[in-house]
Order: sequence, then structure tokens, then C-alpha cells
Amino acid sequence: MIPARICPCGPVFIRGLPFALRVCLAIVLSCRAAYAGDVLHLYNWNNYISPETIARFEERCTCRVMQDYYSDNEEMLAKLAAGATGYDIIVPTGNALETLIRQKALRSLDKPALTNLKNINPAYLDTAFDRGNQFSVPFAYTLTLIGYNVEKMRELGLPTDTWAVIFEPEYLAKVKGRVTVLDSQRELMAAALKYLGYSANDTGEAHWKRARDLIIRAKPYWAAFNASSYIKELTVGNIWLVHGYSNDIFQANLDAQQAGRGFNIAASIPKEGAVLSLDSMVLHRSGPRPDLAHRFINFMLDGRNSSELTNLIGSGNPNLDAMRYIKPEIAQNPAVFPDPQHLVRLEMLRDLDRNQRRVLSRMWIEIKLR
Repeated sequence: MIPARICPCGPVFIRGLPFALRVCLAIVLSCRAAYAGDVLHLYNWNNYISPETIARFEERCTCRVMQDYYSDNEEMLAKLAAGATGYDIIVPTGNALETLIRQKALRSLDKPALTNLKNINPAYLDTAFDRGNQFSVPFAYTLTLIGYNVEKMRELGLPTDTWAVIFEPEYLAKVKGRVTVLDSQRELMAAALKYLGYSANDTGEAHWKRARDLIIRAKPYWAAFNASSYIKELTVGNIWLVHGYSNDIFQANLDAQQAGRGFNIAASIPKEGAVLSLDSMVLHRSGPRPDLAHRFINFMLDGRNSSELTNLIGSGNPNLDAMRYIKPEIAQNPAVFPDPQHLVRLEMLRDLDRNQRRVLSRMWIEIKLR
């Protein structure tokens, strides 16, 4: 049965068709016109929601979801700064969320409309980015850690539980040209800072210089700074060791097994600690449909709907109700769902001020040019 609110138009008579067919066609056309106007605009990471989830929401709300995609937070922030508008929901990481809040770019949440908010693990609520979750609802998370070819690392006798294997020449000499690190100044500096015993959010310039020098010393052993194609390189066996994202490493192993490569790709959280990136759903102030946006967020807070992304790409999941729908091999993977011992050593990156960004950009140029 077609809801009355979706079909406000009367019949449209089309010459040359039988009356009954004209009426049916008129209903379809009028419904399609109304359906086309009931649209949720979602600005999200690439491959960061299951198509089945989107289809189910569209069916439930009798609306369409139009998606635009970004590959990193800086790209998203730059597009918004350039004047992009009309997005109902965006999914920023914590430090970008902090920027959007500071810019007053977000709408406050209508918490009573989010009846499924109770499903979120309290450990991922009330973060330093958004105290009280006035603007944000946790969606998914990734860890930045070590990914590796299990057989190769075992054969070479290399450790896989420490950032030393990424930064120390005594280990790197055995895998020279078979290592990639993320092409991200924040992520790579955070790994170096953690290895040196500092916080990933340390902003002391002297400590940054030590991290910069550590990176420059290791750089000749690395094949590339790579934030995109390293998944494929791991999968085909060209690269044996990466500084990368947990869901990418999960995907690389899936692809390797499906292709019958004869080796396994695994991930580990370094004992020195690592970065946890929590992505949250937020309402952009320019979005025309905050009503649909709240319906979508509440829909995604349902455990079944939330679990589909984790089952698709191996993302971490802050939704407690989702755990009963997540594949056991993923739910039991400590690189996706870290145990309390590792969880306490994970940090979320904070936003930097203008001067700090300028200093870090200068150091990044030095790293790239050396």
C-alpha cells in the first residue's frame, strides 16, 4: 500500500493509453516525483556504509539517500570551507569534529528522537571532542597499527608487536623496500611519538623534532608513503609490512585469501600504543532535512544495521547491540576489538591550532624532501 503522504497529486491523463493504465501510471509518476523530493544528503568516507543498509533505510523512510564521499578529513573540511552546503549528515573523525564544533558548523542533536542511543558503549561517549555528545553520535572506529605478511615476518624473525619494526634500521634492513607508511603527517608523527614514549597528542616542538629525525632515519628503508594502494600491495605480496588502518589490513587479508595467495595478512597493536580514530555522525547546519537525519542516525544505532559495516570492512564498532550480529571471527579479533589491556594504550588525535599546524607542515616538508 502506498502511503497517502507520498502521493499528494491527482491522476495525470495520458492520451492513447487505457484508462486503468493511465491511472496506474499517474500514481507511479506522482509517487516518484514525491519520492525524488524526499532526500537525505550524506557526506561520508569511501566504502563506509553497506549498500544493503542504505537500501533498507530508503525502503523504511520512503526516501532516497544521496551520498558524496571523501578520502580524508582534510579533504572534507576543505570542501566545506570552500562553500559546499546541503549535507544533512557528515561522518568526521574526532579531531575534525572538534574543528566543525569550533566553526559552529553543526546542529545540536535532538536526543529524545534518538531512542537507540542507549546502544552505544559509554566508553565512546562524552569524549574530549564533544562533552555530553551535544553534536555527535559514534558510528565506527579504526586503529592505526602494524599490518604484516605473517609468513614473511616469521621467516625473517622480526617482531610484530612494536613500532621498532617500522622505525629501527636493525629490523628494517631485512625488509628494505617492502615497507610502506601512511602518507599522513598526523598519523606518522603519532606513531613516532608513541614509539619515543610520548603522547600521540604531544605538541612540544622538541619532541616533534625527535619524531621527525626518527622518521627521516627510517625513510630510506621504506618503499613509499602510501595511504591508498597499500591494501593491494599487501594482498599481492609486494609489501610485507605496513603502518596502516585496521580495516584496510582486514580487507587485505580477505582479498589474499579469496585470491588463494598462500599467505596471511595480520594486524597487531604495538605495545607502545597507537591511535584510535572514532568517526561520528553529525548534523551539518546547512542540511535541509534534520528530521530525516535524526531518523537515519537512530536507524544506524540499531544493532543489526550498525553491524553490517563491521561485517563488510572490519571496522571497530562502538555499538553494544551490534555485537550479537557481528561475525565471530571479527568480534574475536583483538586488532578490531582491543582488549582492556590494549585499549588503555590507545589515543584519539586532538585538533591542532593554526601555529601547531604550520610547524607540523614545515616538518612534513622536511621529511618528504630528505
